[in-house]
Amino acid sequence: MSSWRTWHRPLVVFSLLMALWAVGSAIGIAADDRVLTGAPIWAKPFKFSVSFVAYCLSLAWMISLLGEERPRLRRTAWWAGTVVAVASALEMVLITLQVLRGVRSHFNSATPFDAQVFSLMGNTVMVLWLGTLVVAVLLWRATIADRATTWSIRISTVLALTGAALAFLMVLPTPEQQRRETAGLELAESGAHSVGVPDGGPGMFLTGWSTSGGDLRIPHFFGMHALQLLPLLVLLLAALAPRHARLRDERVRVRLVLVAGAVYAALLALLTWQALRGRPLVHPDGATLGAAAAVLAGGVLGVLAALSGGRRGAAPVEEGHGHAGGEVVAGDLGAHRQ
Repeated sequence: MSSWRTWHRPLVVFSLLMALWAVGSAIGIAADDRVLTGAPIWAKPFKFSVSFVAYCLSLAWMISLLGEERPRLRRTAWWAGTVVAVASALEMVLITLQVLRGVRSHFNSATPFDAQVFSLMGNTVMVLWLGTLVVAVLLWRATIADRATTWSIRISTVLALTGAALAFLMVLPTPEQQRRETAGLELAESGAHSVGVPDGGPGMFLTGWSTSGGDLRIPHFFGMHALQLLPLLVLLLAALAPRHARLRDERVRVRLVLVAGAVYAALLALLTWQALRGRPLVHPDGATLGAAAAVLAGGVLGVLAALSGGRRGAAPVEEGHGHAGGEVVAGDLGAHRQ
């Protein structure tokens, strides 16, 4: 693992700035009693700043893992990370500007200025996504310290890009907005994060996610933060390895990461399906519960298979031996080269 001093500096600085932004937004929530679409007006910059801290620190660390032996990859990733930091900063400035004006930042087309702000935000999100895509492609080509970490990063970047891309579903006009547009009426809003109910209805504590309809922010959030959760799983497995002999086998840890990635992807698909059908997270229907049970059962079987696979084959592989990111053993499917 790399020292934090080698982490991508612009992303680290931006993350520290977002930590301060979160504190300022929290003060705003406490001191400013204005409410917008059913939530404290400073709730959105607070949630975005906290999310950016986690997201950008993760990218800053991942970029640092690109070895010095591949300077071109590292240099390209550095510039892509800088683009992500700049685009994210612009996004936060626009969100906070609209809070200060007392209007919505997202989906707002009430005035030409508001429509231009929302359009610019959409462009910054696209640039942010493309910057992350470049980093992800470079990480897929990189050699990292151990295979479990390598695969956790590869899978998590794909899931994070998928989760981020789900935001583009929110900008599509709702059926009601489409009817108004067809009728030639002006639209004050274009797009929504809720499905089946208007934005601003009853919501969950802190997150504000809808409790009466579907909410596309849920899979969007869940997907993006795979960037932290899967690498954290690798750290947990490494911490448990000294007390559990089977986890000292690197192949077992790789299998567990692959199972976790598959379960995470299935849950992301399930949350997206649930939201698109207008079902709230806290009130799942029978179809959602059945699908969740199938994902859980598949995950349990996958974990058992991954652990039992460690009983056969060669002796455990010590960290730092062999070549990283090379051979991957996945159950009875055998080994393959990247």
